[in-house]
Amino acid sequence: VQLVESGGGLVQPGGSLRLSCAASGFTFSSATMSWYRQAPGKERELVAFITSAGGSTNYADSVKGRFTISRDNAKNTVYLQMNNLKPEDTAVYYCYALQFRAWGQGTQVTVSS
Repeated sequence: VQLVESGGGLVQPGGSLRLSCAASGFTFSSATMSWYRQAPGKERELVAFITSAGGSTNYADSVKGRFTISRDNAKNTVYLQMNNLKPEDTAVYYCYALQFRAWGQGTQVTVSS
């Protein structure tokens, strides 16, 4: 089981980024996929999740209306579109495959002017 995140970087407040998580080694289409984040000195927190067929999504209150999770089961990839980024969104972002209890290595997102 392997999850590889990409798309992180440095962005100014109000900017946008799209994170990607490429999955391999398991039946991606059967997995509920999540994005978590961990800021320095804080616990890892759930940002968003999407069910296996993409029919249901849920978001942390802090990102509702700004972030969108989506998936392409044909490409074994889950995405996190992040708009109107704020300094408090700065963290390492991880994807997670629920049924397989698998984590990616994380990608750093820094929001700063």
